[in-house]
Amino acid sequence: MIESAGPVRNIERVIRGVATSDGAGVALTRIIGQPALPDLDPFLLLDEFRSDKATDYIAGFPDHPHRGFETVTYMLAGRMRHRDNKGNSGLLTAGSVQWMTAGRGIVHSEMPEQEDGLMWGFQLWVNLPRKDKMTDPGYQDIAPERIPDVVSGGVHVRVLAGQYGGATGPVQAPDTDPTYLDVDLAAGATFETALPSEQNAFAYVYDGKLTIGDDRPGQRTIVRGELAVLSHGERVAARAGEGGVQFILVAGRPLREPVARYGPIVMNTQAELEIAFDDIRSGRF
Repeated sequence: MIESAGPVRNIERVIRGVATSDGAGVALTRIIGQPALPDLDPFLLLDEFRSDKATDYIAGFPDHPHRGFETVTYMLAGRMRHRDNKGNSGLLTAGSVQWMTAGRGIVHSEMPEQEDGLMWGFQLWVNLPRKDKMTDPGYQDIAPERIPDVVSGGVHVRVLAGQYGGATGPVQAPDTDPTYLDVDLAAGATFETALPSEQNAFAYVYDGKLTIGDDRPGQRTIVRGELAVLSHGERVAARAGEGGVQFILVAGRPLREPVARYGPIVMNTQAELEIAFDDIRSGRF
């Protein structure tokens, strides 16, 4: 599906995730937020969690604070319960999304509601601009049936945020104007979509093999577990390998502001970080 005839984005860099753990020992792969790719403005972190071994995920993510950014959890398989100190609770199931705006501060937990089986999904951190870092916390809890599916031939796209094929995703985040597509291509199928030229973008393959770019020497192929940082341009053109491919395509407007971060707090200055941790110690979250 061709939505633009402008310059094609090619691959600038390829990043492989690194194995790590977070929370109470949840095994995951960190793709953004590691030494090879500390961030990609406005994106601060991308983790993939994927295991059918309960010992890799059963301890979950007990109570922990956030301030100054948004977390986006997208579940492919499994069940995860969210609770926070504002009295909110929600269940993330396969195909659902939670876009949480931490704002001025929240303490929450994300705990598995299963004792066996596959737990698989992504968590993305999206920075907030200075003017919104101390806004009220908020949630966009999105059930699977609210996410549009666009199917054409061998192309199946779930539109979490942004636009594709006449569909608009349910997530609203005006400061970064994100696109978040989950793309499933049959063997040899091609995919094209327009993206705002000023936005930073990446593609992450979670199954199969994907070739990105036009027919010039800039065309490259990435495989399962690799993230492609894309050059600037007006459209993305890609083709699946022989076995088909599944990948996420994410883009957002860069904030171009200073970033001061430590653990779960992301502000603009070191002084703001110190205030945040003093607020945590004093119970003001």
